[in-house]
This record gives sequence, structure tokens and C-alpha cells, in this order.
Amino acid sequence: MKQNVLPLVYSCSGCSSAAQTANSIAIKMDRENVAEMSCIAGVGGDVKPLVRTAKSGREIIAIDGCPLECCKHILARHDLEAKHHFVLSDFDVPKKKGVDPDPVLTMNAYKQIVEYIEN
Repeated sequence: MKQNVLPLVYSCSGCSSAAQTANSIAIKMDRENVAEMSCIAGVGGDVKPLVRTAKSGREIIAIDGCPLECCKHILARHDLEAKHHFVLSDFDVPKKKGVDPDPVLTMNAYKQIVEYIEN
């Protein structure tokens, strides 16, 4: 599938294990051509080319690590709403400081998210 027709995926990428799990899932979606990852920090920082990409009309997938929903709030600053918004705590991914993501939990959440968006 061509990159410009794929949905955009944005993820939390903070310092907790949940945030890094969200980032890992978005990277995997990008590498497997499920979605094209773009930079939520750039959207939050009002970086014009990245805001333009976010506002391009493509479907948006947002993956937040925790109920703070930083991705969702950053998109809302630009009057954008994700077609699919996931919070990893809903997938039993714990938020732990100073801990790397659990690869099993990452893969489980990834599979569930991809299955959901493909149906």
C-alpha cells in the first residue's frame, strides 16, 4: 500500500513503560505498513509541516500509554480527532517509571489494535 493512503499513527512516547509501549506499537505499525507514523511532539510544538500532515484529511490513529491521553489532547489543540484512539491501560499495559516495555504485553496490545482497526 502506498504511504500517502495509509492512516497516520501518533503515539505517546514519554518516559514510562506504557508510553514506550505505545511508541513501540506505532513504530511496528509503520514498519509493517499498517499506518504511517508521524510526530505528535511536532504537532504539539506547532511545527508547520507536521501540523499540515496531521490536517491532511487522512485517518488518524492515536495510541496513548495512559489515561492522561496526551496524544488525544495534542490533536484536539488543532481541532483534530483520531478515528481510532487507544489507551494502553485498557489493554492491561501498566505504567511504570524506570522500566522497559514488556515485549509480550507490547505484542498482545499490537495484535488487538491492528485487529480492531482492520475490522
